[in-house]
Amino acid sequence: MGTVSVATDDTGRRPGTAGRRKPVRVLFLHTATLPPLGADVWVHARIMESLDRSTHEVVAACTYGPANDRTAVYRELHGLVGVELRSAELGPELSYRSRAEQRRAIVRTMRAPFTIAQLAWLVRRRRIDVVHTSDRPRDAAAALAIARLGGARCVIHVHVAWGEWMSGMLKRSLRQADALVGVSEFVARTLVDSGHDPARVHAVLNAVQLERWHPGEGRGDARAALGLAEDVPVVLTVSRLFPGKGTAELIQAFAKARRSHPDAVLLVAGRETSPGFLDELHALVDSLGESDHVRFLGLRSDVPPLMAAADIFAMPSLGEPFGLVFAEAMAMERPVVALDSGGAPEVVEHGVSGLLSPAGDVDAIADHLVALLTDPDRRRTMGAAGRRRIEEQFTTERLGRDMAACYERILS
Repeated sequence: MGTVSVATDDTGRRPGTAGRRKPVRVLFLHTATLPPLGADVWVHARIMESLDRSTHEVVAACTYGPANDRTAVYRELHGLVGVELRSAELGPELSYRSRAEQRRAIVRTMRAPFTIAQLAWLVRRRRIDVVHTSDRPRDAAAALAIARLGGARCVIHVHVAWGEWMSGMLKRSLRQADALVGVSEFVARTLVDSGHDPARVHAVLNAVQLERWHPGEGRGDARAALGLAEDVPVVLTVSRLFPGKGTAELIQAFAKARRSHPDAVLLVAGRETSPGFLDELHALVDSLGESDHVRFLGLRSDVPPLMAAADIFAMPSLGEPFGLVFAEAMAMERPVVALDSGGAPEVVEHGVSGLLSPAGDVDAIADHLVALLTDPDRRRTMGAAGRRRIEEQFTTERLGRDMAACYERILS
């Protein structure tokens, strides 16, 4: 499974790209100022690390933040070997702010045109080939302007399925970019199905840093910290808490599964991103009589030991764009319970590394939980198969190679 292009040819060549020189020079742009670190930035950092330095030069532009309070993006990118870091000040993000805060913040966005002009001059002066950014609306628009002014190609990395909910700014940028790279074939298909030129659409699947994930490591300590005995069956889910992640459906399925496994515990890790949803989940747990068996852990930074402490990872997310957390669970040798939906089937092989069910079928989710809770040997076999799949197909080295091949297609 390598770089997959929905296109059959490249018809989008711009003047001046023929006979271009090596190495390929790439500018990554990320101006997020609010924590936590997004998966888009994390994935791009792994690409930056993995690109072959004999054939690629990498510059990253991001918002630094105050010296005593650097942004999460700066902290992630600062110190990456072989990556030249540049400041990109477009002002504070306006999302999740009150109207008064937005009015004050707008004054600080006055610097944005100057920053765009500076970076465009850098692109032209350094003969940068590609300006690569994510599908955050203002980054996509800024990257497009920088690329056009600097004479480079604009690549927008799309981390979510296309939808009408997208802002007008993002939709315009997606239409005008030289190339769109989906994090899965599923995401790429949604772009083509929504009318984007197949010749501009590619898919490069995400990856896992294997060195972060050590199967079994920290299991005893994590269970002790949670007050869980070694023989307690544990199901874990890790996600942002909003309806699309399927947390409510998982709680309902878990309640059904616990009829045959009364000692089982469900751990729910993640922060609420849909106001009021956490209260709804607590009310659901109470109504099902599961308050002693469902634990809400909040936002956690210790996901690897939590994975080690669990026996099963479950997240019945509808239309999941890729499912990086599925890959992380598989790297920890944990069988996965998910939906046959979105990008999940590209990561999890049904019956091999996990069990996938149709969307909306809570009984099927419950049956899959019961099947795995009942059979430790099957859990171990699936966990080992999942780890092998990650080692063979979802490494950061493969991610770097695939993106390099994608650049070649875009520039050829």
